[in-house]
Formats: sequence, structure tokens, C-alpha cells
Amino acid sequence: MQGFFEHQYLTYKKNHIKSLLALAKADDHMHEKEVQMLFKIGTKYGLKDWQVQNLVESADKYELTVPDNFNDRMNLLYDLLLMVYADGVVEKREIDFCEDVAKRFNMKREIVAWLLKIFDNGTPPPADEWAEIKREAQQRFEIAK
Repeated sequence: MQGFFEHQYLTYKKNHIKSLLALAKADDHMHEKEVQMLFKIGTKYGLKDWQVQNLVESADKYELTVPDNFNDRMNLLYDLLLMVYADGVVEKREIDFCEDVAKRFNMKREIVAWLLKIFDNGTPPPADEWAEIKREAQQRFEIAK
């Protein structure tokens, strides 16, 4: 039996993947590399392959879930950018989606262009640098915690 907090954390992880799926399904076509990236991110968050597969195969239209805090919002932006670069083609609709996400996170849209440069054509910053990038983003774009 799953306790309340375990269920709540599982819901958080699934909502994270659903938010990524909202981007991936925005053009009614998911590239195989995007699906592979979803599984990779799902594994990073401790989801089982079958859990990710169920979300991918669902006919549901997913909406963005806005995380409760700055750290989780930045981590979602990080994973969204991984999805943007997953198929090797950065499309305007993907950037527009990410800018809309930033706006919904009460962030300036310019943060997306800044992060795209940091990701340097799809190469994400190392995990040990991500904390510093989040601090810099918070200062540079005057983001409240």
C-alpha cells in the first residue's frame, strides 16, 4: 500500500512527464527521439518504463502543470529544453511553448533564449553547474522564489 506522501510524489513525477508530453504532442506528432528522451527523464525521476509508456500511449491531451516552487519550475524548464533538442530540430512552436511556460511561471520570456544558449545546441549543462545557473537566472531575470 502506498502512503499519502508516496502517492503525492508519484503524482508530481507523472505531472512532470505530462508537462513534457504537452510539448511533445503539441504538433500531433512525437518523434522517436522525443519518446526516448521521455523515457530517459522518467528514469531520472524514478518512474518505471511501463508508467512512462502508459502516459505516452494515452490519448489524453496533457496540459502544463505549474510546479509549486522556483527550483521545480527551473527543473521543468531544463527538461523542456532537453525535449526541444531531442530530435535535433528546434522548431519555433517549441520555443513559443517554452516562452509560454516561462510566462505561466511568472518569469520573463527572455529566460528561454538565455537557456537555449546555455544548452549550446542540445548539450545540457552538467548537473553540478545547474544549481549555479538557477541562481544566476533568479538574479538576472528577477524571479521570486
